[in-house]
Amino acid sequence: MTGTNYHEPVLLQACIEGLNLKPGGTYVDVTFGGGGHSREILRQLQPGSDSEGRLVAFDQDPDARANADAIDDPRLTFVAANFRHLKRYLRLHKIDHVDGILADLGISSHQIDTPKRGFSTRFDADLDMRMSQSGELTARKVINEYPEDQLHKIFGMYGEVINARTLASVVASSRVNRSIETVNDLKAVLQRYAPRGKEHKYFAQVFQALRIEVNQELATLEEFLTQVPEVLAPGGRLVVMSYHSLEDRLVKNFIRSGNFRGDVEKDLYGNELKPLQSITRKPIEASAEEVDRNPRARSAKLRIAEKRSS
Repeated sequence: MTGTNYHEPVLLQACIEGLNLKPGGTYVDVTFGGGGHSREILRQLQPGSDSEGRLVAFDQDPDARANADAIDDPRLTFVAANFRHLKRYLRLHKIDHVDGILADLGISSHQIDTPKRGFSTRFDADLDMRMSQSGELTARKVINEYPEDQLHKIFGMYGEVINARTLASVVASSRVNRSIETVNDLKAVLQRYAPRGKEHKYFAQVFQALRIEVNQELATLEEFLTQVPEVLAPGGRLVVMSYHSLEDRLVKNFIRSGNFRGDVEKDLYGNELKPLQSITRKPIEASAEEVDRNPRARSAKLRIAEKRSS
């Protein structure tokens, strides 16, 4: 389960270059997963002239903890928590500022390929979709208990499903007679309303919407980003890889303006009130060769920003 068997890191070299690593610096990988990015960071964090480099890795998935335990390196500190708690845990470990933060958002290949987690449309399993098994909200609960108007909002906003309103109505009607418990139960409901020849994409959009809701992914991302300027040292780098437009828009707007609207505010003297400076004018995307090797890289968009000195 370790290494690339767990999850092949996307845009690995671009991420490492984006962090602009200093041998004695302190870095954070907020989405450890299989440890692919973290291992490469550690490889390049050789002891500096004054101090040894340090890496703090976050992940709420117990499987990721097992991968971290397999790395015998005193420079690695693993935090078994959601990265929305970034600042709290760094302070707990007596770290005030870091030189770089890496976030590889979304779901890992391992999570998708583990049938019992309920993330994939390929396997029948309970509708779970929790990234952390300690969470109380599951996809089954969303599908069976959320009001129809809330389902409409989730399908439309998070999944960009074309017939979101109709689908919400159908789900609400279907669950009256029999609860929708498994992946196959849900696919049976979706089947009639999926565009012919595009069923797989349609299922994926609905599953994405449910996963985002269950794990509160957008709210978590916002909480994380608002902490970044406080945690980064001047000149420190933020490297974020996203896989759908909703995430990428939040990241782009925050880098551009320091808020999620994307509107840059100015002080009385006309100075822009934004903490980060974009390093990438456009997001970096994977090459055709990488996409062939790792299909998950197809939708990846990588953005890099730097903490302004003043």
